[in-house]
Amino acid sequence: MSHDLFEAAKAAMAKAYAPYSKFPVGAALRTEDGRVFTGANVEIASYPEGWCAETTALGHYIMGGGGKITEIAVVAERTAKCSPCGGCRQRLAEFCQPETKLYLCDNSGVVEAVTMGEMLPYGFKGDVLK
Repeated sequence: MSHDLFEAAKAAMAKAYAPYSKFPVGAALRTEDGRVFTGANVEIASYPEGWCAETTALGHYIMGGGGKITEIAVVAERTAKCSPCGGCRQRLAEFCQPETKLYLCDNSGVVEAVTMGEMLPYGFKGDVLK
């Protein structure tokens, strides 16, 4: 299952708008019911304003009705094992469980699988704000 999620992230990366950094990134999220939501990074002239691929995918996920995220894949054209930035780790953690699989990819496929808990062991929890 992870390879098709990688392919979805790679297809999203091809749609990235990264004219300034020349660093396209793609992300794909899968929910437990099998739906896949993708995103690419988008840069604007007021650099570094813009948003990451994971943020775009989360936007599509929210607009698509949400659900339990079971897997995430991230791929960058120029960096093997590109992991989500700190902000995206926190954004993803808002909608994932610590055991959610995160696939770090290179241009040919999944290179390493980790969990969100391993990537962000001390993330903020929304329940403290309620």
